Amino acid sequence: MGLRGPQTWGVRVVDEQSSERILHSVLDAGINFIDTAPDYGVCEERIGKYLSSRRGDFYLATKCGCNAVQHDDHLEIRHTFTKDTIQRNIELSLQRLQTSYIDLLQFHGGEAAKIKEAGLIDLLKDYQSQGVIGYLGVSTSLPNLPGFVDLNLFDSIQVPYSCLSPEHEPWLARIASTGAGIIIRGATAQGGPEASIQRPALNLIWERARLSDLLPDGMKPTELILRYTLSHRHCDTAIVGTCSEQHLFENIAAANAGPLPPSLYSQFTTAIEAAIASSSPLGKECLRD
Repeated sequence: MGLRGPQTWGVRVVDEQSSERILHSVLDAGINFIDTAPDYGVCEERIGKYLSSRRGDFYLATKCGCNAVQHDDHLEIRHTFTKDTIQRNIELSLQRLQTSYIDLLQFHGGEAAKIKEAGLIDLLKDYQSQGVIGYLGVSTSLPNLPGFVDLNLFDSIQVPYSCLSPEHEPWLARIASTGAGIIIRGATAQGGPEASIQRPALNLIWERARLSDLLPDGMKPTELILRYTLSHRHCDTAIVGTCSEQHLFENIAAANAGPLPPSLYSQFTTAIEAAIASSSPLGKECLRD
């Protein structure tokens, strides 16, 4: 999503040369999972243009149910769950990504009951039987997450999670119990308190938990957040979006440092839970298993 290009949203725009360099740096570093979507601007085109010659080096995940509308100055994101939309998404994604197959196709949101009733799961299984799709997944969040978990038929479920936004944590074990792989998005909480684009709600949790006081010497907030996410026993893979080579290499170094030591992980967890539980009734509900 970070390589979405101009006339989309946000203020950070990556040019073609930088996109090519970043994508190859990703594979050169040993990262072998790339997640995208038809409604991420020119992301699919760039992945196909620059990485099609290395298609065997990575697992490719994209999404369906995307019905975005491009305006002169922005991209309007819309999701429509019909057979026509799904079929169009698959056809265009294969063309843009310059590939004959998609390793993982995920519903981009939606409601489980309506998607099933519309025959869309059966539609994807048909594509799967043809070898066009390898695995079926969904990218979702509360309150729609439980419906997809209850279907118990997805190979993977993608949800947002970080130490600064842990409301989905109680569901990770439930997802794992179905046998589905868990893909975490927002694994660095969009950069944490030192991000170039500040997010006050996330910063408030950081401040109330006084995490700066607990940071070991030499550890940056983003490293803590990423390593905390990777420490979770049910995190199978984590999406760490970036539009900066510097951030990419910093995140790789953080991941290579491994999970947090158990004592430090426990210390941060206690501080975060206390901060969220004391902030609002909603926070207390998020922590209830």
